[in-house]
Amino acid sequence: MLEAFGPSLYLAEGPTVSFYGFPYPTRMAVVRLSDRSTWVWSPVALTDELFNSVQAVGPVRHIVSPNRIHHLFLAEWAERWPEARVYAPPGLAKRRPDLRFDAELGDEPDPAWVADMDQVIFRGSLAMEEVAFFHRASRTAIICDLIQRHPETTMTGWKGGLMRLDSLVGEHGSTPREWRASFLRRGKARAAREKVLNWKAERLLIAHGDCAETGATQIIDRALDWI
Repeated sequence: MLEAFGPSLYLAEGPTVSFYGFPYPTRMAVVRLSDRSTWVWSPVALTDELFNSVQAVGPVRHIVSPNRIHHLFLAEWAERWPEARVYAPPGLAKRRPDLRFDAELGDEPDPAWVADMDQVIFRGSLAMEEVAFFHRASRTAIICDLIQRHPETTMTGWKGGLMRLDSLVGEHGSTPREWRASFLRRGKARAAREKVLNWKAERLLIAHGDCAETGATQIIDRALDWI
């Protein structure tokens, strides 16, 4: 169920979910930290096969949601690994008071993964802020909804046409236009973009659409040039 994406970095494909009537494939990331524990990003639906695959990486100690709409499967992961800490992005704890969160993500990595990861929050949106991550060992930027690159072949019919108009399809995919418009104060978002570009990432792992194993910095630069 887990596929290696780089040194100590794995991904898993989840089911397609409906987002305002549009089909969205899901994808998660798993990192083996230097202390041999496991860090889980944007978990997808949990199956027995996926459970066993993740267990083989190492004990799950950290479960992370990168923005406030990636929360559908947090509860089942937290229940399966009750000893893990669950981390909320800005706004999610208030939106989901029924979920147990142990900490809120900030602009600096948690001490538990500071040796392995970097992170920054894209702030300034009235709608939603997102935390981007960088895995040093694999030189991978991990970005959730800010960059979407849905495959051309799957974008058919009127829904596919709308996704294309929203600049979410193909190798030049970017950020949903309505989300872009919500960044009324872009100074902090520009600073976040600059930090991400300074990571000099080689790989790009995203939740929706095609990842990239080369040229990540150039892809990010182009996809987020609207900021």
